[in-house]
Amino acid sequence: MEPVFRSLEIAAGVARRVTGTKITFLGLENIPATGGAVITINHTSYIDFLPAALAATQRRRRLRFLIKAEMKDVKVVNFLITHSKTIPVDRSAGAGAYAVAVERLRDGELVAVYPEATISRSFELKEFKSGAPRMALEAQVPLIPLIVWGAQRMWTKDHPRNLGRNKIPITVAVGDPIRPEGTADLLEAAMRNAMTTILHRVQEEYPHPAGAYWVPRRLGGGAPTMDEAKALDEAELAERARRRTQH
Repeated sequence: MEPVFRSLEIAAGVARRVTGTKITFLGLENIPATGGAVITINHTSYIDFLPAALAATQRRRRLRFLIKAEMKDVKVVNFLITHSKTIPVDRSAGAGAYAVAVERLRDGELVAVYPEATISRSFELKEFKSGAPRMALEAQVPLIPLIVWGAQRMWTKDHPRNLGRNKIPITVAVGDPIRPEGTADLLEAAMRNAMTTILHRVQEEYPHPAGAYWVPRRLGGGAPTMDEAKALDEAELAERARRRTQH
């Protein structure tokens, strides 16, 4: 039953009703009813994990997310991590989290991975890390591409939160399973191609006002280009390093 996880699911449902958020789910049948799978999610928002988790709930499944280990320093979050089978990742030594994720996959769990690792300021797909395809190959489970679109309008980097009753529509689209075959590089390429195709299709069906900050430049929006976003990411990392040095 996992009472803590069930409480989180109820809370997510309440938040959805309070904000008036309409979530359109597409391709839910691609989330397996049983057995392990790596769910690969694009990353545009601090809250895009919620629509993704609700998609799994529609299939009576639960996602086990990987989360940066620093979040364990927050007592409430540490409690939730411990009681929801969330997998903390130490970015300086990720082998332990990787091994736990593979074990969970072999146990028949759905492990959710953000291949981009961090939020994309351009709202396009950034470079991918190699963990997801390697996990799928080692555990011999499929990769399931999943796109969340619209959540960046509610809370993303460099912009204020918009979490009131805003009735912002969100789309969650799940693609066809990708079999764990070939090399990790080939599997990653297939994953990226699938996620790109789904992302573009979802974007075409979603209204995008010209110049809006949450719309990619490619679609006439005000978001940074991929090169501009990369420069912002590098500046952010440099600032973090400076602060660590000071302390």
